[in-house]
Amino acid sequence: MAGTPNQDGGCKELYSRLVEYPPIHIIPLALQKTYPCNVPRLDSVKAGQRTLIVPDKDADGLSSGAILRRTLVLLGLSPSLISAYLLEKGQTVHDDSARKAMTGLNPEFIFVLDQGSRPSGPLVDHEHRAVVIDHHHALENDHPQGSLHVSACDYPPVATSSLLTYEICRGLHDKVQEECDWLCVMGTHGDLGNSVKWEPPFPDMGATFKKYTKKALNEAVSLINAPRRTASYNVPGAWDALLAAVSPKELLRSEALLAARAEVNAEVERCTHTAPKFSADGRIAVFRISSAAQIHPVIVTRWAGHLSSSKLEVVLVANEGYLPGMVNFSCRIPRCARTARNRKRAAIVRLPKARSRPLMSWFAKPD
Repeated sequence: MAGTPNQDGGCKELYSRLVEYPPIHIIPLALQKTYPCNVPRLDSVKAGQRTLIVPDKDADGLSSGAILRRTLVLLGLSPSLISAYLLEKGQTVHDDSARKAMTGLNPEFIFVLDQGSRPSGPLVDHEHRAVVIDHHHALENDHPQGSLHVSACDYPPVATSSLLTYEICRGLHDKVQEECDWLCVMGTHGDLGNSVKWEPPFPDMGATFKKYTKKALNEAVSLINAPRRTASYNVPGAWDALLAAVSPKELLRSEALLAARAEVNAEVERCTHTAPKFSADGRIAVFRISSAAQIHPVIVTRWAGHLSSSKLEVVLVANEGYLPGMVNFSCRIPRCARTARNRKRAAIVRLPKARSRPLMSWFAKPD
């Protein structure tokens, strides 16, 4: 029951809630039909089962993981039985290296948070229960074999992974809202921006903003996102800081997070003044940079707000230094093109395929 530690272990109650009671406060009732009716209830689950949390690297994913972990502890699961697997730079949960690492932890429950989802075999080779909580676009069967897929991607306003996790968890224990409301706001602002409207069907977070202030919450989002952008990809540092904090204000004083943000800002400043190259028809602007830091999304967002042309449809920043042997890139629709937003959205999907050969020739040839 909510408010009472579960002596049989927190995962049983949480998994059963996912199967029987989808978070209909966020997800319309119609989504219930996507839950398989033959998912077994875990009535025979014994106490003390190893649980693995696999959160994404950003504010939304890490906040989701922190909400889930705190909920499981409140429900009576020993912290010693809860572990986290943080993906390495360039890795996905579907990579053989990730599967091997997760299998080595021998989990009986696995929660994959904000990682996206696609059809695949089971997450690990041995018997387990898996739940995927996500908000990225996915079809009904886009999830690992045998897992339960929880998503609101087809029902705008789309709830982020942290918001979904919070809505699922907060009815399980009276203290979840008290301990995790600020994490929900951080994760949601991390993905949707700080101008998101907290109105139905989203929960009322007025008391949360009054207690912690929007300024502190948004500053904490910036800091918790910084380590994953550094060249060292110090996601474990962000995760540890989030678990240790009882409010966003502790994050604002974290020397490690402040140093990571300073490092990222310096690298952005170093690379952001790169001159663009334009396609012959003027529709694409390409910036070529080389950095081990994940700064290409930051730079492309900045330039998408500054470049202006009647022909421009896509701004692309290609980073040749992020992963060995690969070119990582980010695309944005420039501000000057957003009056024809729907047409430009289609163009941003078509153009990489149509222009892949000439674009790759730019990367292959020295200036």
